[in-house]
Amino acid sequence: MSLTKTERRKRIKLRIHKKVFGTSERPRVVIFRSNKQIYAQVVDDENGKTLLSASSREKEVASADKVNKTEQAAKVGKLLAGKCKEAGINNIVFDRGGYKYHGRVKALAEAAREGGLKF
Repeated sequence: MSLTKTERRKRIKLRIHKKVFGTSERPRVVIFRSNKQIYAQVVDDENGKTLLSASSREKEVASADKVNKTEQAAKVGKLLAGKCKEAGINNIVFDRGGYKYHGRVKALAEAAREGGLKF
């Protein structure tokens, strides 16, 4: 029996989530990637709260003219890093959400590192 794409990603996501856990000192950054957009949330798993989020639908990112999805993901990473700095978050745990660390996910992660976040 073969799995669909979403079932396979869900399995991988659960396998990753068993090992990756966010605390209040070192929250977890969760990525969701749709066909058109990319979203990132900073989550404190101990308290079960989303601390902040960034997405490609926000004005700073969406207003850019004619950028491809990888460049869009990099802008979201920089935006996320800026929001984390304002909130006093420097160290994070990266959860790729079952996606390969490649393309848009990698661009977001590298831009967040350039923005000053430590993984």
